[in-house]
Amino acid sequence: MALYLSKSGKLLPHFKQKICSLGMISLSSIASCFSQNPPLSPEHGKTPYAAPSLFASRRFGSVKAENLASINNTADSQALNFPGGMVKFTPELKFISDLPEERINCYRVLDESGHLLTSDFVEIDKDIAVKMYKEMVMLQTVDTIFYEAQRQGRISFYVTAAGEEAINIASAAALSMDDFVFPQVKSIRPVQYREAGVLLWRGFGLQDLANQCFGNVGDNCKGRQMPAHYGSKKHNYFTVASTVATQIPHAVGAAYSLKMEGRDACTITYFGDGGTSTGDFHAAMNFAAVLEAPVILFCRNNGWAISTPVSDQFRSDGIVVRGQAYGIRSIRVDGNDALAVFSAVHMARKMAISESRPVLIEALTYRAGHHSTSDDSSKYRPIEEIEWWRAVQDPVARFRKWLEIQGWWSCESDTELRDRARQEVLDAIQVAEKMEKPDLGEIFRDVYDFPPSNLSDQEKSLRQTVQRHQRDYTHFQL
Repeated sequence: MALYLSKSGKLLPHFKQKICSLGMISLSSIASCFSQNPPLSPEHGKTPYAAPSLFASRRFGSVKAENLASINNTADSQALNFPGGMVKFTPELKFISDLPEERINCYRVLDESGHLLTSDFVEIDKDIAVKMYKEMVMLQTVDTIFYEAQRQGRISFYVTAAGEEAINIASAAALSMDDFVFPQVKSIRPVQYREAGVLLWRGFGLQDLANQCFGNVGDNCKGRQMPAHYGSKKHNYFTVASTVATQIPHAVGAAYSLKMEGRDACTITYFGDGGTSTGDFHAAMNFAAVLEAPVILFCRNNGWAISTPVSDQFRSDGIVVRGQAYGIRSIRVDGNDALAVFSAVHMARKMAISESRPVLIEALTYRAGHHSTSDDSSKYRPIEEIEWWRAVQDPVARFRKWLEIQGWWSCESDTELRDRARQEVLDAIQVAEKMEKPDLGEIFRDVYDFPPSNLSDQEKSLRQTVQRHQRDYTHFQL
């Protein structure tokens, strides 16, 4: 899985441009929030990752066979060098506790009023901060209008990122354009295809979003995907699929390929709390840890996998504790705090590349909207609960308050921004709606060099069906 990407440099295009400088780092204790594997140092008896070696290991040390006897006979046989490392013995019949006495703390920088709680975060300059806010507002506007368009019957499906805008934009801002994004996917239960904001940050335009949702000739997916299932090779953003958690192992494999090629880049994969209930998640975690792949595993724990609450999914303290079980450095952050998310991803990327290691981030947040346009979440959770999260924990409002405290934003600027954003989205929809649909033949292309006879027969049959029912298929090109 890893090597097929590394066979050809063309499959992993190397973008030279970088996102502009992200400012100074104030990091005296951010790294200490990561719950596994402290920074490597000589006193721990381990060696930091060395770039020339692709297989430098941080596993528990072992020894050669000729030295086993002397080691195993030391300290009155109170320890034994089992395969994998030295283990101490104990006379106590004691089981490891199923649950910790206290939950893992959640890293936060801003309170609900936009005031700083700590100086321990990655500082960003005014230009980057204002751009982050503008993109968060744009994402909110896109979601509102596209959701309304679906309700009007103009598109068939849509999913919003309501309440999770900070995760989208702040994580994207902390990455480089050379990094590869593997957005997560949807299924009957676990869902995570809410990364449109990552694409917006990377330069994927409003018209591109609209074209994909309307499935017209301007759609770079050629009308083959469901709405909101974006993808862009130009922006190093792998296309969203409709199968759950499959892209987590893909991201690990791609990260291992980047490591083998010595690239100054990592991969990041997004997935929901429901996605961690799949086998692919656990296989990918072990895969990433053992191969020491530079991948950021970003779990957006919004409390719900469609209608399934986290209390019905697992008994553990969320997702962050699973990192330590697999030997992966981990951190839990406030997903509604843009500065906390930015700082965590910035640090995780630095660790992933410089130390060649996977990093797990669990962002605690709340899905403030319905799962999708096919869902009515008021059927399984109180409306009052939804409204409270929207009003009190809105990540966009919190970040705006911080900008205003900094003197970088005003009410007048906000009104102008939102009016302009709404008009731009409406214009994009109107243009997309008038564009023709792709040729029917696009359904059968891009797989075989020479289509087999059964596929040609299917295409012929489809064209005949559309020809017979032209009134029902007025938008399709024959």
